[in-house]
Amino acid sequence: MELNPLEQALHTARALVMADLVAGDVAEADVVSLVEDAVTHRRWWVEQWPGGAEFVAGLVAQDVQDALLEKYGRWPLCPACAEDEPHALDVEPELGPDPHWVCTKAAVAVAPVGALGEVLRR
Repeated sequence: MELNPLEQALHTARALVMADLVAGDVAEADVVSLVEDAVTHRRWWVEQWPGGAEFVAGLVAQDVQDALLEKYGRWPLCPACAEDEPHALDVEPELGPDPHWVCTKAAVAVAPVGALGEVLRR
């Protein structure tokens, strides 16, 4: 069964965000529920604006990040800075294709969304 482009974008977004959560050892059942909630919300959004399908991965990542902040705290923490004060990475562009986790303090792209494991395993 082949997925339509909107469903494919949503499945890809879910997989990328889940990969980052697994890499950070935070993919508990309740966190996975946050991902599902974000995907459900963005399904409606992308159905209204099909041209935004390429932006869904970054938006789901931001939605999950916001939900985690409300329940648990900042995620993902920046692995690039050796500061005393931990801080979270941001998704850039906020609305655009090819989203990356970036450290705004150091002005550096840390990893594409879905590839945090490559940075966290170093």
